[in-house]
Amino acid sequence: MPKMKTKKAVSKRFKVTANKKLKRTKPGRRHMLTKKTTKRKRHLRKQTLVNKTQLKTYSRLMGIV
Repeated sequence: MPKMKTKKAVSKRFKVTANKKLKRTKPGRRHMLTKKTTKRKRHLRKQTLVNKTQLKTYSRLMGIV
């Protein structure tokens, strides 16, 4: 069976941790930043892990199985 190709759109959005979990950036920090509070923008800077319900789907798209 041939190798599974990585979906490049998915690989650009996620980073793989040492325990095969996926890190992602939070949405909502691209535009209209003047109306968002400093606290809200600061919390949007931090990365978070992908939810375990979606982890299987995105891992498969990235070729991590």
